[in-house]
Amino acid sequence: MGSSFRAFRRYTAMTTGGKLPARQRVRFHLAATLLALSAVTCSTHDLLADEDGVSFWIPGLFGSLAATPQQPGWSLTSFYYHTDVSASGNAAVAREITIGRFNPTVNISVNANVHAKADLGFVIPTYVFATPFLGGQASASLLMAYGNNDTSLNATATVGPFTKSIALQQDTMGFADLVPQFAGRWNAGVNNYMAYLTGDIPVGKYGSTDLANIGLGHAALDGGLGYTYFDPKAGHEFSAVFGLTGNFRNQSTGYTSGVDSHLDWGASQFLSKQVQVGLVGYFYEQLTSDSGCAPALCPFKSRVIGIGPQLGYLFPVGNMQGYFNIKGYGEFDHDNRPDGWNLWLTFVLSPAAPAAEPAPPPILTKTAPRS
Repeated sequence: MGSSFRAFRRYTAMTTGGKLPARQRVRFHLAATLLALSAVTCSTHDLLADEDGVSFWIPGLFGSLAATPQQPGWSLTSFYYHTDVSASGNAAVAREITIGRFNPTVNISVNANVHAKADLGFVIPTYVFATPFLGGQASASLLMAYGNNDTSLNATATVGPFTKSIALQQDTMGFADLVPQFAGRWNAGVNNYMAYLTGDIPVGKYGSTDLANIGLGHAALDGGLGYTYFDPKAGHEFSAVFGLTGNFRNQSTGYTSGVDSHLDWGASQFLSKQVQVGLVGYFYEQLTSDSGCAPALCPFKSRVIGIGPQLGYLFPVGNMQGYFNIKGYGEFDHDNRPDGWNLWLTFVLSPAAPAAEPAPPPILTKTAPRS
């Protein structure tokens, strides 16, 4: 959440001397909700697992320089997120089975395809405390988002000799859930460490019978550890943040998602005081099965890997500092989820790094003349 920008400022200071009949129609309508939910909550590993693929964590949220110290005071991070994902087969019918609208013991053959595109704008105010915290630095953030989710579903159901085809589409706009986060960071030369705790407050736009949703529909708790190697003189950097997500029960559906693991990483090289280039990636895997899923589909577990390029640029904004970053991920090696891609455009406005203090003049002493 803007950590790369703040560390970028720190790098600049150091290099300059400072520091996403009608009954059957409803069934299919509900089935595609899972993809919509995952897309608009920016989970790019949707469907099947985590209540049919609806994950709290946004893969790629952390990136380069995640664990490096930040400048004390207020900062504002904003980013635009676009995701485009598709799925077919069980991934498109899992949700209607989960909520009991489709009986998996009945001999019904279903072929379905879903496609979702989401565009979300995020705003993240952060306060970094100047007072030391356990020998390090503490920060508090609040993630807020607003955007739209456009999901379509095409399906064919066969019961004996009868076949029915449907095509559904819904475009929803609204606010996402609130996500507070607390983090602590510690520095030891080129080694930097971080611990964070975050969670989901389910207040966003959500309906269990909607095809496209913005909110998650249940609370979640997530925490993890991060590490950054950063050599400001050579401009070398590598970061990795690992976390676990525990999910609370969705009261609307009676479904409880399993425990998820996620690893975000970034590697970059500073070409100058202003320009940063590199790679970013993530690995996401569900560790435990869901509770409330149908035996025909359980255990619900998903996996996805994403990787792509990044480019960062630092520039002054009045007496503050601005940072722009663009990164994108292509997904592969997915299991029980749709594949796709996502794009992030990030802008951070934060206090400028303190100017380097000039070295004091040498002390001149007068020596007694030799005799």
